[in-house]
This record gives sequence, structure tokens and C-alpha cells, in this order.
Amino acid sequence: MNKIEHIGIAVNDLSVSIPVFEKLLNTPCYKTEEVASEKVMTAFFKTGESKIELVASTDPEGVIAKYISKKGEGMHHIAFDVTDIHAEMKRLVAEGFTLLNETPKKGADNKLVCFLHPKGTNGVLIELCQEIHHPDAHVL
Repeated sequence: MNKIEHIGIAVNDLSVSIPVFEKLLNTPCYKTEEVASEKVMTAFFKTGESKIELVASTDPEGVIAKYISKKGEGMHHIAFDVTDIHAEMKRLVAEGFTLLNETPKKGADNKLVCFLHPKGTNGVLIELCQEIHHPDAHVL
């Protein structure tokens, strides 16, 4: 694992939470993005090399809506940047961790993602993130 990629915070309403975090972090939200497969809308902030992701449910039966109904708004997950998500998933399974998805899926912010079950990580939901590199992208 290379670094903390972002910290995810579950919120009820992005229209309320985005201004709060813009004031708190003294920086504008640089991106909002829907991840339809997860039934969420996300908003990202950058502060130094760190990122904060606000996550709001787009479905009252979605995982974030259920999370908030049980635990309230607040920290939801910590995401780690990895170079090779497949290799990292294999390593973590060999170490005894349980993956919530057996293959990486497309997440927000141009990432492949995989989550670890929080029962094996002291109650913290861990996300692995690998930047999606497009073979036709030109390096400057």
C-alpha cells in the first residue's frame, strides 16, 4: 500500500455537506460524481496530498443510506492507493482478510476499487484504490 488515497465520509445530503467541508478545508469541492453501481453520489476535496470523499446515497435502500440509519453520518472508510490491486487483493486474502468483492470494480475518481470486510480490520471499512491507466493516454 502506497499511501492513504482518501477518507470517505457518509453524509445525508451533499448540498448541505459540500459547503460545510469547503469552509472547513478552505478549498472548493473539485469534483462530484455518481457511482450508479453503488447507488451513491460522491464529492471530492483535496487538501495537500490528502483527499476527502463525501458519499451520499441516491437510494433509500442503498448501502450508505443503511449505514447512516444505523450509525449516523460520519467517517465511513479509509482508502489506500495501491499499484497493483489484483496483487494486493491476493496478498490480503493470503493474510486472512475477507474481500467484499472478489474482483475490482470501477469506483469514483477514475479508480478500480475493492473493499475489505470490516470484521477483519477492527471495524474499519478499508478500500483499495488503483488508478485506471488508459493505454491510449499520452504521457506529457
